[in-house]
Amino acid sequence: MEVALITVGDELLSGDTVNTNANWLAAELSDRGVAVKRILSIPDERAEIAARVREYADDFDAVIVTGGIGSTPDDVTVEAVADAFDREMVVTDLTRESVERRLAAIRERVPDREFDVDVAAEAAVPAGSRPLVTEAGLAPGCVVENVYVMPGIPDELKATFETVGDEFAGDRRSRFLYTVEPESNIIAALAEAAERFDVAVGCYPDREAAHNRLKVTATDDDALDAAAAWLLENANASETPVSRDW
Repeated sequence: MEVALITVGDELLSGDTVNTNANWLAAELSDRGVAVKRILSIPDERAEIAARVREYADDFDAVIVTGGIGSTPDDVTVEAVADAFDREMVVTDLTRESVERRLAAIRERVPDREFDVDVAAEAAVPAGSRPLVTEAGLAPGCVVENVYVMPGIPDELKATFETVGDEFAGDRRSRFLYTVEPESNIIAALAEAAERFDVAVGCYPDREAAHNRLKVTATDDDALDAAAAWLLENANASETPVSRDW
């Protein structure tokens, strides 16, 4: 399974907000054996979001879009996804009830605060979509064909992803090895392992830990194990973290 991630928000592009959502989703998907093929951050621009969603929906098995759902002027993601699939925006019984229930809970928790909420705007989703409602946030996410729209607030994103996490599965597996050898000393070994066993091999220096971390990835468990065993011998690698003593 190949997935693209689109994170929406002017604040991501300006550096005002760290894009932790992309990192968290990529790790979650990788743990499920899914190949994350794209991570794209784009501004809160309806036409741009729609164009990228349409493009990636055609190119990948699934697309996850985060951020820009709600009713403030810069929340245009859900409408943009509707545009991408030529859908109208509608309010369903499920989404209206969810927003009203969450709003009632908020008002009960903060009784001395007035909340002027446009329930219809918060509850609107593309026609024919599958709403994704949780108790974590006000506005619902949704699924339109192979596009999953989720909140940008991290705890709301995580709660929403958990409702559909079982829909993401793949056959990619990885193993990590560690070596104190300088990268220049293991270039040939890494290249040979990749070619000999038809695996992907990455080398990631960790200066604080004083070692290089090797990641071996494959869709065949036997090839993965064989490549790892070969690198243990030929890249002076270890299955447990090691540190340089020089």
